[in-house]
Amino acid sequence: LSHLAFTDVSFSSVTVPKMLRDMHSKDKFIPYVGCILQMYFFIVFGCVDSLLLAVMAYDRYVAICHPLHYTIIMREGLCVLLVAGSWLVSCGSALLHTLLLTQLSFCADIIIPQFFCDLRLLLRLSCSNTSINEFAMLTVGVMVAIIPFSAILVSYGCIGTSILRVPSTTRLRKALSTCGSHLSVVSLFYGTIIALYYSSSLSDSNDKSMTASLMYTAMTPMLNP
Repeated sequence: LSHLAFTDVSFSSVTVPKMLRDMHSKDKFIPYVGCILQMYFFIVFGCVDSLLLAVMAYDRYVAICHPLHYTIIMREGLCVLLVAGSWLVSCGSALLHTLLLTQLSFCADIIIPQFFCDLRLLLRLSCSNTSINEFAMLTVGVMVAIIPFSAILVSYGCIGTSILRVPSTTRLRKALSTCGSHLSVVSLFYGTIIALYYSSSLSDSNDKSMTASLMYTAMTPMLNP
């Protein structure tokens, strides 16, 4: 939870201060190095957030479906391993995208139709061949978004099956209080990301794209309990 809290604060801090500055300034610019750094940290904290939400879903699954074995399964060593793995995978993914992006060529001045340096848009604006970058983005996206989201769905499916197997109002209330906030954050976070990156109508509209991006970069960290 402490890592999730730190990640949420950092995730918003990468984009929101610059967005607020641009809203009150006529000069809306970012240097090349600043853009690369912003993209790197955005990917790092975004990936960590995604992976930690999946880890929390597994934690809730163990707590509800195997309450008597919770302290044995979720021992300190496993928690450390899960958190460390999340950070390592996220830093590695961000470094890969950053190194590949630095190999691309851009025009002298480009306009990014977004309030932060989004990798997806930077690839569109590049003058170079981006097939390797797009393949890396697809592969990493499956690893840090699709697989964690699928794991969350499976864990909540198991939780729902466990609750329905022994119907009880008290049990249902406890499950909802334990999982409700996490499930709402997960739905908002992954829902907007999937809509943004896999819906052509949304990704092609600058206004809709910025609104969806704002939902998962600012709203989700704010709503995380």
